[in-house]
Amino acid sequence: MKNAEIISLSQEELAEKIAVEVENLQKLKFAHAISPLENPMKIREAKKLIARLKTEETSRNLSN
Repeated sequence: MKNAEIISLSQEELAEKIAVEVENLQKLKFAHAISPLENPMKIREAKKLIARLKTEETSRNLSN
């Protein structure tokens, strides 16, 4: 997901997307603990996406 797409999300969509991505990250971590993932870089990508989403959420909250 690109930053332009993140900025275009509404506040509710942003919160919902964060919740979905955190759940996805948990599933990836559990799957990796049971048997190694084919591409473990997906965990890093998921963390970075969550960070970008939370950064946008924080910047919106501070500007209001």
